[in-house]
Amino acid sequence: MAKDDNQIPKKMFIGVVWNCAAELKVLLSALLFFCSLITLFQFFPSSISNLRGCAAFPPPAAINFLSTSASPVENKKLQDVVIANGLTKRNFNAYGSAAYNFILMSAYRGGVNTFAVIGLSSKPLHLFGKPKYICEWVPHVETLNSVNVTGYKILPDWGYGRVYTVVVVNCTFPTSVGHDGVGGKLVVYASTSGGGDTDFDLTDTIDALTENPGQVNSLQFQAEPKYEYLYCGSPLYGGLSPQRVREWIAYHVRMFGEKSHFVIHDAGGVHPEVMEVLRPWIEKGYVTLQDIKEEERFDGYYHNQFLIVNDCLHRYRFMTKWMFFFDVDEFIFVPKETNLKAVTDSLSDYTQFTIQQRTMSNKLCYLDDNAGRIYRKWGLEKLVYRDIKRGIRRDRKYAIQPRNVFATGVHLSENLKGKTIHKTEGKIMYYHYHGTISERREPCRQLVNTTDKYLDGTPYVVDTTMREAAGAVKMFELRMIGPVLQKTHQ
Repeated sequence: MAKDDNQIPKKMFIGVVWNCAAELKVLLSALLFFCSLITLFQFFPSSISNLRGCAAFPPPAAINFLSTSASPVENKKLQDVVIANGLTKRNFNAYGSAAYNFILMSAYRGGVNTFAVIGLSSKPLHLFGKPKYICEWVPHVETLNSVNVTGYKILPDWGYGRVYTVVVVNCTFPTSVGHDGVGGKLVVYASTSGGGDTDFDLTDTIDALTENPGQVNSLQFQAEPKYEYLYCGSPLYGGLSPQRVREWIAYHVRMFGEKSHFVIHDAGGVHPEVMEVLRPWIEKGYVTLQDIKEEERFDGYYHNQFLIVNDCLHRYRFMTKWMFFFDVDEFIFVPKETNLKAVTDSLSDYTQFTIQQRTMSNKLCYLDDNAGRIYRKWGLEKLVYRDIKRGIRRDRKYAIQPRNVFATGVHLSENLKGKTIHKTEGKIMYYHYHGTISERREPCRQLVNTTDKYLDGTPYVVDTTMREAAGAVKMFELRMIGPVLQKTHQ
């Protein structure tokens, strides 16, 4: 009898579970989903993972956050006003800010009394307002007085900015600062000056540069530069072709010579295969790679190209005699009877010279031998059709003597002291293979065996100048880094 009594509760439990099976399934499913959601939040970015607070009870301090000293500043709301004769004055109430006042990338000393501060700022602020900058040098020793000066604002991107525009603030003091060996810091006060709103002004304090005691050696500004040539690269992004990058770097290391250096800026384009191409040259000391992907947070022109080249200018201005600005689908060329040093020496009286473009087809390939072999050739060897259309503007690239330049652009600098020369066609030029580096595929779309060709209304002729240089470049690469890149793919 006792045995049967013990079975009664079990039977009752089973019966309840059986009758409530549907409800239990819903309850268990909801519980499983809730637990899974909490687990997934652990792996979300910080901006999303803050939602985890929704799944927990807030701490006591968070409940009354509006009553704490950290509460948001409340703007006094302006009401519409009826003035007279039925005239109503409408008011507008602004909250928050559309873009940052200033985004600091870098600051560099440009001499014993001058500095350059490079950053981004709201384009509408500079387009419609009159923001101002005050520079202050603050010595580390409290007994020494700080020095203030008005900063000179340079906007080098020719109005190409988007949400943000590039700003280079030149801080030049009347006398030397920081030369006493005690160190100090450069502070910049960035004022919106209303920014179009006469009732509102905002000043941000920016610790731009700090120097330790004894860090500054004034002789560095007159010393012989380490390099003859330095390349400042624009941001690299997208799915770049490792083979095209391989050709470009080997070609230019050979041309620029032993006293040269290449600064590559990675905005997402240096994927593992491209890194394999650059690594041998980094190890040889010819290439510096900088990760600038963080700049993608800020909406500027062409991956903030103007920002990057200005940072490069001021970072390396005392390390090189000449600084070149062009892209990785462009190849500098000088005639066979001369060399790059002879060309730059002949232009040494100029702060800047520009370089004319020769546009090459990125689709037509010259077929003069077995069709099966052409796909194994370098792009320099098979992309030989040059655009000869007349009457169109050709973009130029340029080189500068950076110690005489205050800010720079993509196609030339407008902020320099000294002369610029544009008539350099017989001395130096560059071959432009537009778009061939941005795709990881065979560049040849059409194989042609004629010396001239019309394509989409554009006349082309065969130009084998770069093709003739390819053999020497291959031998140079093999001699410098060995066969490590022989199996590089598109």
